[in-house]
Amino acid sequence: MKCRHCQAELTLSLVDLGSAPPSNAYLTKQTLHAPEKHFPLRVLVCTECWLAQTEDYAGADELFSADYAYFSSFSTTWLKHAEKYVADMVQRFALGANSHIVEVAANDGYLLQYAKARGIPCLGIEPTTSTANAARAKSIEIVEAFFGVKLARQLVDQGKQADLIAANNVLAHVPDINDFVAGFAVLLKPTGVATFEFPHLLRLVSENQFDTIYHEHYSYLSLTAVKRIFEHNGLSVFDVEELTTHGGSLRVYAQRSDLGTREAGVTVAKLLERETAAGMNSTAFYAGFQDKADRVKNDLLAFLIEAKRTGKTVAGYGAAAKGNTLLNYAGVRPDLLPYVVDRNPAKQGKYLPGCRIPIVAEVQLKQNRPDFVLILPWNLHAEVVEQLAYIREWGGQFVTSVPALKVG
Repeated sequence: MKCRHCQAELTLSLVDLGSAPPSNAYLTKQTLHAPEKHFPLRVLVCTECWLAQTEDYAGADELFSADYAYFSSFSTTWLKHAEKYVADMVQRFALGANSHIVEVAANDGYLLQYAKARGIPCLGIEPTTSTANAARAKSIEIVEAFFGVKLARQLVDQGKQADLIAANNVLAHVPDINDFVAGFAVLLKPTGVATFEFPHLLRLVSENQFDTIYHEHYSYLSLTAVKRIFEHNGLSVFDVEELTTHGGSLRVYAQRSDLGTREAGVTVAKLLERETAAGMNSTAFYAGFQDKADRVKNDLLAFLIEAKRTGKTVAGYGAAAKGNTLLNYAGVRPDLLPYVVDRNPAKQGKYLPGCRIPIVAEVQLKQNRPDFVLILPWNLHAEVVEQLAYIREWGGQFVTSVPALKVG
């Protein structure tokens, strides 16, 4: 396989998680009786540009289908993050009624609703019908398509260039990263700004966040790799922030290389230096990650087997993509984890892909009173513990498995 950005031959392996179906391909009672398509789940690292990437097996149309079940608005933490983002961008870049905000991967309108509330014209680009319709229900204009240079040119022809383009947790999701990034250089106004948020590969490796690896994530990104990809495709990075979201993310600020006038801040140089000091431009940084993932898998299995042996009950919480990666890699099935609770009605009544564990509503916890609740989206640990604090009433305990097994 060749690198998706620079076409160099890929030889360095980060981790091999076996095979699994797409992490958001939830099963219904009907499809539960049909075969599932599994794809190898292996990440390779380019030693030329240092882009980490999954092996190329599944197409975007297979991963982001019309009934895509991830809706951003079901996380109160994420909604607060989006509302603050809009407020910060309005203040920093003096956005108002004469501005135009575009969000790529607008999902269910979780972010643009706050721009609309401020009277700022906005447009969402979202390829999945289920979430696009949810955004339209909030009176947000949506273009239902995958983003790239072709769509960007069409929007420019329609007079829809952007003062601000938001791209939260989508840069990792695109198979043709060059075409995707080049589209931003086309769609931005001469003085426009694009922001990209994505999990930081430095945190992923150093904190053993291997469960954030799944087929929908084609790329695993450092600032080093992103800066090179952007410069190749007409964007220049002028600022970067480190965020706590998704276990540690970056927010990268970019402008058009040809017309942008903002000087690169010291934050960019400092983070690039940190990545270099950590060894991210060397093969040694990526060694040993497989062993760390295996340790998590083995510890989780040992915990679930011991709980069953001693008559303790365990429920899962959060039918998240990262949970599907973990459960499928560990080979967990309903005999060890009989159900997973999720607040999203679009997931309730369905089954996790691969492991085929049923997804139920939260009322099941109060009815069954499990001894342990395994929190699969560990990045939302504080939110979930607060929401489910009542399990303490019967002596229930919370469990997380990443970066290491923790009960309490």
